Amino acid sequence: MMKIKNNITKYAKGLVLACISMFVISCGDDLSPGIEFMPDMYRSPSYETYSGSPIFSDSLSARLPVVGSIPRGYNAFFEYENTKEGYESAGSEMKNPLEKSEANIVEGERLYNIYCTHCHGKKGMGDGSVVKGGAYPPPPAYSDGVSSRGGNMSDLSEGKIYHTIVYGLNLMGAHASQISPEERWKIIMHVENLQNPQSEK
Repeated sequence: MMKIKNNITKYAKGLVLACISMFVISCGDDLSPGIEFMPDMYRSPSYETYSGSPIFSDSLSARLPVVGSIPRGYNAFFEYENTKEGYESAGSEMKNPLEKSEANIVEGERLYNIYCTHCHGKKGMGDGSVVKGGAYPPPPAYSDGVSSRGGNMSDLSEGKIYHTIVYGLNLMGAHASQISPEERWKIIMHVENLQNPQSEK
C-alpha cells in the first residue's frame, strides 16, 4: 500500500513540475507562443484575395491570367469585332457546324422561348411581352421585317444572326455570357424556321 502511495506522489510531483515548466516557458520575454503543431493549417502561407504582395512591383497579389490562357470550359473563339465590317465578315464566313436535326431544332426552339420570345415574340413577329407592355419599340419581324443594318430579316445569314447574339444590336443586349456557342447555333436553326415560316416542317 505504501508503495502505491509513493508512486502516486511521484507522478503528482512530475505533473506539477511539468505544469510549472509550461507556465514558465509561456511567460517568456519574447511572448513566443511556443511550438505550433502544423501551423500551415491555420496560418495560411498564401495571400488573401486582393491583399498586397511584396513579390510584384505593382504590389498586387491578384494577377491577370497569362496572355493566351483559356478559361476552363471555354472552347470557342469569336474572332469577329463588334463593327459593321465584323458583322459582314461573320455573315459571309460563319456556317452552322451542327447537324440540322429534329432534336437540335426542338432544343433551339426551347432556348429561343427562354431568351428571345419576350422581345421577338413566339413566332418572331416582334410582338413579345416586353413590346406589348409599350415600353420598347418592336424589333423587326424575322419573316418580313427590315434589318437596321440593311436588308431583309428573312435573308439574314447564320453568321449575322450569330454575331448579333454575341454582341447585341440597338436595344438588344449582348447574350454571349448567357448563351453558349452550341446553344446559339441551335437557336439559329429555329430562327431560320421563323424567317421562312412557309417552309417550316
